[in-house]
Amino acid sequence: MLKTVILYSTVDGQTRAICQRIEQILSANGEQVSVINLADADADQLAAVDKVVIGASIRYGKHRPELFKFAEQHQALLNSKLNSFFTVNVVARKPLKNSPETNPYMQKFLTLSAWTPNMLGVFAGKIDYPRYRFFDKVMIRFIMWMTKGPTDTSGTFEFTDWDKVDDYAKQIAAQKR
Repeated sequence: MLKTVILYSTVDGQTRAICQRIEQILSANGEQVSVINLADADADQLAAVDKVVIGASIRYGKHRPELFKFAEQHQALLNSKLNSFFTVNVVARKPLKNSPETNPYMQKFLTLSAWTPNMLGVFAGKIDYPRYRFFDKVMIRFIMWMTKGPTDTSGTFEFTDWDKVDDYAKQIAAQKR
């Protein structure tokens, strides 16, 4: 039985939800899976598994600094495992920005990161205006206005294509040593 750890870096929880969906599919395929916040992960947890999946969200155009620090710190260990990385961002709601090759945040990650993952994924995220603090609500609404996205601050807008997440998880499940 393959052991897999799924690490997430999230601000509002959508990346964690995607990780939990991936966990369900990997578990159904016979893998032993743990889902852990990236901030709580350590080298011992990585050393004990066959696969590492990392998912990270974007806020204000950037992945969180902990992601880059983790990738640099654990690059050799990550490279010794079957591995994959996905990014979650609202820009990926647009058809021409929803693949690893066309998503600007994935391309930025690949340029800035010490780690080059074996497998890549890009998923559109979620806007949940009612949950945001005042500043975030105003800023995200302004960004959405500029990018022709939803600006109704009473609404929640989920852009995640769950079939695409399922397909990605099945590709991860197919990775074997």
